[in-house]
Amino acid sequence: MEKSFPLHECHVNKVTIIINRTHAILHSIAILFLIHYRLSFLFQHPQNITIPTLPWLLIFVSELILSFAWFLQQACRWRPVYRNVFPERLPADDKLPAIDVFICTADPNKEPSVDVMNTVISAMALDYPPEKLHVYISDDAGSNATLRCTKEAWNFAKYWVPFRRKYGLVTACPDVYFSSSEDDNGDYKGSEFKAERKKMEEKYEFLKQRLRKIVEGPFTTNVAINNTRDHPTIIEVINKEEDEVKMPQLIYVSREKRPSHNHNFKAGALNVLLRVSAIISNSSYILVLDCDMYCNDPTSARKAMCFYCDSQTPSSLAFVQFPQTFRNISQDDIYDNQVRFAFKVDNWIFCKVHWYGFDGVGGPIITGSNFYIKREALLGSFNKQQDYMALRRLFGPSNDFIKILVEDYKPCFIKDGESSRMSLENANILASCSYENQTVWGSKAKDYFTGLNLHRKGWKSVYLNPERQQFLGANTTNLNDSLIQWTRWTSGPVTIALSRFCPLIYGPLKMSLVQVLCYSELAFMPLLSCLSLWGFAVIPQLCLFNGIPLYPKVSDPNFNIFSVILVSSILKSLYEVVTTGEQLKVWRNEWRIWMMRSVTSYTYGCLDVILNKLGMKEATFLPTNKVTDDEQVKLYEMGVFDFRTATMFLAPLVTVILINIAAFVGAVVKALVVDDDGDQYWEKMFGQMFLSFFILISNFAVIEGMIIRRDKAKIPLSSTLWSVVFSMFILLIGTVILC
Repeated sequence: MEKSFPLHECHVNKVTIIINRTHAILHSIAILFLIHYRLSFLFQHPQNITIPTLPWLLIFVSELILSFAWFLQQACRWRPVYRNVFPERLPADDKLPAIDVFICTADPNKEPSVDVMNTVISAMALDYPPEKLHVYISDDAGSNATLRCTKEAWNFAKYWVPFRRKYGLVTACPDVYFSSSEDDNGDYKGSEFKAERKKMEEKYEFLKQRLRKIVEGPFTTNVAINNTRDHPTIIEVINKEEDEVKMPQLIYVSREKRPSHNHNFKAGALNVLLRVSAIISNSSYILVLDCDMYCNDPTSARKAMCFYCDSQTPSSLAFVQFPQTFRNISQDDIYDNQVRFAFKVDNWIFCKVHWYGFDGVGGPIITGSNFYIKREALLGSFNKQQDYMALRRLFGPSNDFIKILVEDYKPCFIKDGESSRMSLENANILASCSYENQTVWGSKAKDYFTGLNLHRKGWKSVYLNPERQQFLGANTTNLNDSLIQWTRWTSGPVTIALSRFCPLIYGPLKMSLVQVLCYSELAFMPLLSCLSLWGFAVIPQLCLFNGIPLYPKVSDPNFNIFSVILVSSILKSLYEVVTTGEQLKVWRNEWRIWMMRSVTSYTYGCLDVILNKLGMKEATFLPTNKVTDDEQVKLYEMGVFDFRTATMFLAPLVTVILINIAAFVGAVVKALVVDDDGDQYWEKMFGQMFLSFFILISNFAVIEGMIIRRDKAKIPLSSTLWSVVFSMFILLIGTVILC
């Protein structure tokens, strides 16, 4: 019997596990000493208590919140694993399963068509049998321009896809290929290749001109389609049967939207694609991409299939998650666009720390893009004995759709013209806005919840981070778009955390404790971060301003408790930065942006969820602006903050800085000038002075934007003045309450 070699392998880094667990134990001991110190103060005899109890309780609560957040983070460090794949061992092309690719776009004004169509073209250029690849683009804006751009992209792809295959290019995206200085010509250097490359580059330049002309010009047909909240269903198969070149199928889908119906944003669009694709192609596996997240390496499909096609892989594997990485990251990356972590406390690495830890305890969550998922995991497995009425309640009234679920029917969309016509008619019904009425379809559609629910049902997932980045996107290059994006990202996990699907309630009976804690970290971290940061950034400063000590004297042995906790946190985070190949400035940037997000994005995202839960505000979706501004990009590449953002973001940020300035400067003046026993004052208030100084130094860019800078991207004077009023009010109220 011929020996079967594995298609993938998994490694456990025992040294990393030992370091992580040892640090967790030692740090936990220090936290227990801190808790004992705080509690012993509260249980003193009332006559011995010389410090107001309220600020002591508030800072103790902040410390407990931050400690709980740190505790949740340790789950992702408990058992990190690393995976390799061997795509050269895959079976022949005719034995590979089919793949549907889902690409979602929502606003042609904020998501440039050139970028979106590059994603479409790169997906069609994947190194996979073309007859087994079907690309769907969901246009939630119902824009006629997007439909026309899709047709233009198809016309270009008929030349680009064969060109990439012929010369074995390792870059699937034409924009990156023609703009990159790297040599990606495979083994071809001759005149024939150079001539073809030049022709292809000319075709691509013509494509970009055509796309820009379409977007900038007036819409000439079907004006009703251009209403983003009120338009009919449009489904169009772009490629035709008579096409000579073997190409993947390309399908444009614009679901029906009416103002009277809840459309569930991107999750709703994916649900429609799931139904429509079942009627047209019904592939066993699905790749989900954001519209700006193009396929950088064409081999991602084969790498994912190394898990699904391996006989050693359990049938319970639901999805393979690849990291979200970005090509427009500056050397300094002041907005932390690498997303090295989710919601920071020690703020570390999604793709280089977090996901490896998730993988070791059952698998990562779904991040919304860059994952291959088994269709069966989303829809379930059924047979002919299934109760049809129960299926109709679950999946809606379409008998054809239910037939596909029950019989695993494979549509012959292209080969049979009559079947194609009927399939399109059925697909239009499945994409109607009223289809989900009276069903449970889509009622729980969230990236985070989908992953949680799959893992709770016993499904597994894996994380694969190859040396060459498989997918690359464009991220925000200014503070305003970055904070808006993180406000939106915050709402999803916090919504789950404050619902009956909270991982601490929903998960324990069906998932391992460590996996539950991993999910809990992502769900609660925005809330824990904003609560603890506001506590540490305001309470000690108000007490410092009024001469009330909250930390032990430097000469007090209890001062060592706080020193050990601080040094332990910093050294561990520095260790993770260095061991993942990053520079020390990455550590500085991550601490700074975490503080900024905690008092802005996380705060507003949590408030948005709470107001929505109370029925005081409807859920909203703001697409991140992907249109680049040359001036903003230049500032970002120089490592200079662009503070041209909404006052709602600047006001809390500047207010916190002004409170810390007032507290620190006031303490220094009191120690040097006013107080007769300056040394005693320094020793008593050193902890709070150091905390204020650390916050100010970490956020010096904000001080610079207020006082030093004179360019257009500085903090506007109006925002500074509003913040002065807010900070004076907080200092006054704090003084009244504390004194």
